[in-house]
Amino acid sequence: MTPDTPLNRVPREQLPPDMQRAWDASMALHGDTTFVEVAGNHPTMWQWYREAFYQQVFYSGRLERRLVELVRLRLANVHGCAFCNRADTAAALEAGVPQAQIDALDDYENGPFSDAEKSALALADEMALTNPRGMLDRALYARCRVHFSDAQLFELGMIMAVLCGMAKFIFAFDLVEKMPSCPFLPAGAGQASGV
Repeated sequence: MTPDTPLNRVPREQLPPDMQRAWDASMALHGDTTFVEVAGNHPTMWQWYREAFYQQVFYSGRLERRLVELVRLRLANVHGCAFCNRADTAAALEAGVPQAQIDALDDYENGPFSDAEKSALALADEMALTNPRGMLDRALYARCRVHFSDAQLFELGMIMAVLCGMAKFIFAFDLVEKMPSCPFLPAGAGQASGV
């Protein structure tokens, strides 16, 4: 489902240069620029998201890039975000995640993943919006703790929290294309196609 937000869209020519580049990239990858155009209403928030979160946390290097890309792609798949899946798949491949792992994300416990990756993906399933009772219980903590320090687990949890919060935001504000399987479609959406 394509986005149909009620928020005002800022035309490309009125966006700051960095957002114009993001607009171009979004058009090339998605054929849609809704998220960037709406973010143009508040460039400071866009800058925070891109720089403070992505540059200072997500891509900080404190956690292996392949790992955070796998977690992000798993959450995008679970949440049914078509926009996210396209971008996150490209980023995962760029980070060196093999296509075989991307293809096996739905059954990661039996897929070609390390024990560390499997534990992080299990944590992602606990953090997903579709799991309101999800929890880092003692068994999952013990499983993760073999591979990650408490500081790394805290950072991984914060990354997932921001990603999940952003997923809720972009769905609630209808800023991105969703997959027909998305559990967060507006009431009545997809009924014509039998979804």
